[in-house]
Amino acid sequence: MRERIILGIDPGTTVMGYGIIRVINNTPEVITMGVIHLSKLPDHYVKLKRIFDRVVSLIDEFHPDELAIEAPFFGKNVQSMLKLGRAQGVAMSAALSRDIPIFEYAPLKIKMSITGNGQAAKEQVASMLQKILKIPQENMLPELDATDGLAAALCHFYQSNRPVQEKSYNSWKDFIAKNPKRVK
Repeated sequence: MRERIILGIDPGTTVMGYGIIRVINNTPEVITMGVIHLSKLPDHYVKLKRIFDRVVSLIDEFHPDELAIEAPFFGKNVQSMLKLGRAQGVAMSAALSRDIPIFEYAPLKIKMSITGNGQAAKEQVASMLQKILKIPQENMLPELDATDGLAAALCHFYQSNRPVQEKSYNSWKDFIAKNPKRVK
């Protein structure tokens, strides 16, 4: 029985979401999800320290094998993008301090892998996660940042679990030439 634990993070400087899944025999299940509230902290550097400390504590408590994190996307406000990039970098540093491999996914890729629609709303992502992972309604959190973190973890499971295509063919003629015993 092969077990794998994936920590997913939706970085933020006001609220950071996280979700942790366990994969046993290729079946994902939720271990936990939550948010780290940062808005009441006095300055950006204190927020970054809280992010680092909390991610390290999640790693020490749940021992994930991998970290999946949402990559910053292009935004109009340069200052906001800089702060978000710092938050992501600090979360990544926490994982690196514990030798956890990191995998980044664009928001579009995460939404696409969960809902089939790269433009899906946060509510759609949460609803699909609830169905896919069979999360009881009472365990769903009102903060959608938590399900966004969970979505990053499940996206990584899907992306890293894809079967590897061993052979490629340029045409039917190529397929027949390489597989003569399969053609009658």
